[in-house]
Amino acid sequence: MAQRPLTSDEVIHDPLTDPMLRLREIMRRLRDPMGGCPWDLEQDFASIAPYTIEEAYEVADAIERQDWPDLKGELGDLLLQSVYHAQMAEEAGHFGFDDVARTIADKMIARHPHVFGEESRDKSADQQTLDWERLKAAERAKRAEAGVLDGVAQGLPALTRAVKLQNRAARVGFDWPSTDEVLEKLVEETHELIAAHQSLSQDEITEEFGDLLFVMANLARHLDIDPEGALRAANAKFTRRFGSIEAALAQRGKHPQQSTLAEMDALWDAAKRAERAAKG
Repeated sequence: MAQRPLTSDEVIHDPLTDPMLRLREIMRRLRDPMGGCPWDLEQDFASIAPYTIEEAYEVADAIERQDWPDLKGELGDLLLQSVYHAQMAEEAGHFGFDDVARTIADKMIARHPHVFGEESRDKSADQQTLDWERLKAAERAKRAEAGVLDGVAQGLPALTRAVKLQNRAARVGFDWPSTDEVLEKLVEETHELIAAHQSLSQDEITEEFGDLLFVMANLARHLDIDPEGALRAANAKFTRRFGSIEAALAQRGKHPQQSTLAEMDALWDAAKRAERAAKG
């Protein structure tokens, strides 16, 4: 005798239900016009997109901290974003979650013929990367993306997008021959920003600042550095050292607002020396 289908409440409240089925049903109920959450019902792709980006960064943060219990939760938050967008797409008649899963599965199979097809696995990681880029280029051609830079997502973090744009241009030969030329360009752009700061409008200063950041992204690429990762590490270092300043001031019965720049600068230097000593 066939079992009757589970009700929506049974799917949602039974922890033994298939986890993806349960999560998707929860999202469907949240978006139900007759009994869903008012906040969730007001959302659209554009309003949810910033949360999607934020959750991806929180995943990266948990990995950097090697906080595996936290990573489990953050991956769940990121998965929820995919379910959320897929639910809205299904409501609009665009596609559903199964289509999303099927599309990425097909893409992974197509991009790994050395695993799922007849191609030999006897190739280096560098060769596999070249093959991956060749397959992606073919996919872009099918989407009628004729330009070298077509398809680099606008919504990427600006530094990451700069590196991707530069990588695309480099593949067709538009690149500095060596790091030395990039460093020379960095000096040039720095001087231009200084000159702009002294005599030009705010818009012109902003443009020169953007040029300098773009060259910094190019330098990161030539040095094989992830600029986003490097800046995250610098942010963490600043946060850590400023926390040391606050702790030292607290021992003196003070807050930063009650301190001077000279005092805080001296405490910053002390924190830096302590970190270097701890590293040996």
